[in-house]
Amino acid sequence: MDKNWIKKLPIDQITDISPIQGGDVNDAYQVVTTKQRYFLLVQPNHPKSFYESEIAGLNAFEEAGIKAPRVIATGEINGDAFLLLNFLEKGSGSQRELGQLVAKLHKTPSPNGQFGFDYPYSGTSITFDNSYTDSWIDLFVNRRLDKLAQVILEKGLWTEQDRTLYKKAREIIVATLEKHDSKPELIHGDLWGGNYMFLSDGSAALIDPAALYGDRELDFGVTTVFGGFSSDFYEAYQEAYPLAPGYQKRLEFYRLYYLMVHVNKFGALYANSVQNALETVLNT
Repeated sequence: MDKNWIKKLPIDQITDISPIQGGDVNDAYQVVTTKQRYFLLVQPNHPKSFYESEIAGLNAFEEAGIKAPRVIATGEINGDAFLLLNFLEKGSGSQRELGQLVAKLHKTPSPNGQFGFDYPYSGTSITFDNSYTDSWIDLFVNRRLDKLAQVILEKGLWTEQDRTLYKKAREIIVATLEKHDSKPELIHGDLWGGNYMFLSDGSAALIDPAALYGDRELDFGVTTVFGGFSSDFYEAYQEAYPLAPGYQKRLEFYRLYYLMVHVNKFGALYANSVQNALETVLNT
């Protein structure tokens, strides 16, 4: 990194700064000072507001007693947004404890009884409106699935025939969710296997939230897309906070959503997976 840029960080006595691999949204670094280590996220050519939603999510996690990185500082340096967090030491731990931690997160109700969040979700490839609403269908289907479908079509990743298939699946999703009692609870929003870790003391922690108050089955569905969660995780979660009957069918909606997110972001690599997910929704 540029030395003049580093000097503008709000911490003193930096002895080393090195890149950390693994993320696909931010540039990430380990920052070492004479006293401690920090985790630094940088989003080049973006204002500091880029991190507002993530900061609010981390603060909500802290208030709910969920172990996650703590916000140290945020700002903008030479037109680049940055977020400075405490550094979490990696270790090993129990998937059962992870399941219990996610259940605890999901037991945190929306403070105003509505679905949404104080800030929109702002990624590098798409933004979702999180304005508060009484309707989970409005937030999830109208603002997320429909927007993804339109963007994917505009990028040439879908044909009109694909969108027709989506519209048929959409009818099933809406009809099913109308019969389900969705509750607005604090969810991670991007709970794949890369967004949790075990710490040096063996405890579980959640990282990189895309938080909102939504139906917890979205998180649960996302965990099943790419793996990384064992049977112990699911058993412990169900013991702590059982899902309502029929959840297996509804999880297909959230798998579809997450795969559509990946088609939009990474292109045709995920096209077949989305087609299979659409067919599953239509045939389940």
